[in-house]
Amino acid sequence: MQRELVRERLSFIEQCIDDAALACRETGYAPEELKAWVRELDRRWAEVEAAAGHPLDATSLRACLETLEEIGDRAVEACREQRHIDPQLRMAVHTARQEIAALRRQLH
Repeated sequence: MQRELVRERLSFIEQCIDDAALACRETGYAPEELKAWVRELDRRWAEVEAAAGHPLDATSLRACLETLEEIGDRAVEACREQRHIDPQLRMAVHTARQEIAALRRQLH
């Protein structure tokens, strides 16, 4: 995958994670477990940015994305366990996880 396309996808994923974090803060109700997983996604993003530095370290980037995908799985599961999750929050979490997984698969 071309470096510029990877960077564009990473930028979009970062926005998705930011959207999930914002939705967590703004929703009237978000379970603590879900908030914790979204915070972890946000915190781990720095590792992805380091792996995507110059030059692009594809092996490290894949490993970081795999970790983010696992965290995203846990966030999605936390959404699934709760019936009264704000739809915008649920969508933001699902979108972030899907985009992370899609890029990781494309890099393999």
